[in-house]
Amino acid sequence: MYRTSSVTRKTSETNIELSLTIEGEGQAKLETGVPFLNHMLDLFAKHGQFDLSVDAKGDIEVDDHHTTEDIGICLGQALREALGDKKGIKRYGNAFVPMDETLAQVVVDLSNRPHLEMRAHFPNQKVGSFDTELVHEFMWKLALEARMNLHIIVHYGQNTHHIIEAIFKALARALDEATTVDSRIKGVPSTKGML
Repeated sequence: MYRTSSVTRKTSETNIELSLTIEGEGQAKLETGVPFLNHMLDLFAKHGQFDLSVDAKGDIEVDDHHTTEDIGICLGQALREALGDKKGIKRYGNAFVPMDETLAQVVVDLSNRPHLEMRAHFPNQKVGSFDTELVHEFMWKLALEARMNLHIIVHYGQNTHHIIEAIFKALARALDEATTVDSRIKGVPSTKGML
């Protein structure tokens, strides 16, 4: 069984085609126009063992905001669609990722209730040309559209690049765990009978 989804989003600001396969090999084909985001999405695919394709054209001559935000929207929609009825999934995922002086933790619940808690301080406002405040925008739209609880905690860290990279790696590993199908689970993992 391959759980996969493709999403297209076209606005006056962006034109995005994104596909996600949960049972992947960590392969990424990325053209976002935002080099740092390419790097983070490549890490996401590799560490989650997802196959991810993103072809995005956005108004990056203005800034990276719309492109980053809309890719978060599309990835969230693709994840939600690919999960389908969520029968048999573990639902929860938790991952700690160290990167040199940084330790990041991401905890997810594929609950159908969108919420973001993000406790992270970025020492610098930019990594290269990328505005670090866009990490929050991306994560909020991802959580909203995937309809999941997403908790991000950076326990400590000094290097902004390391902090963001550890977050994306931990996100991938937490989602890998949460989306895993467990043969012991009958139906959906909820006493409500639905997610």
